[in-house]
Amino acid sequence: MPEHTMTIREMCDTFGVTPRTLRFYEAKELLAPIREGQKRLFTRRDRARLKLILRGKRFGFSLEEIRQLLDLYDMGDAQQTQLMRTIDIARNRLNDLERQRDELDAAIVDLREQMSWGEKMLASVRQPKRAAE
Repeated sequence: MPEHTMTIREMCDTFGVTPRTLRFYEAKELLAPIREGQKRLFTRRDRARLKLILRGKRFGFSLEEIRQLLDLYDMGDAQQTQLMRTIDIARNRLNDLERQRDELDAAIVDLREQMSWGEKMLASVRQPKRAAE
């Protein structure tokens, strides 16, 4: 029984990506669709890889990190190496995201304080004008 393949349009519709995105991932050797002339046919493996690529991008993994993780799939060790490396990269990314969140939280507090100070200053400048009128 032949494997079910998808055209580039079906992939785009299914995953919410553009044809340009799929061609880019193919050029970066993250996807390897079957080529029939100019036509690209994406296999179940390509679909699984695209899901992982999109998830990795959402988490902020670099394309190089994603490529390395995808390449570890075929190590023959029941994906143990791939999973261990994924957890390492994910742990580092989580630490980065938490650090960024802490920096954003501090910036938000500081910005609110500065806005409050500015509003008080503006109110104090406006007060004397109204009293003089």
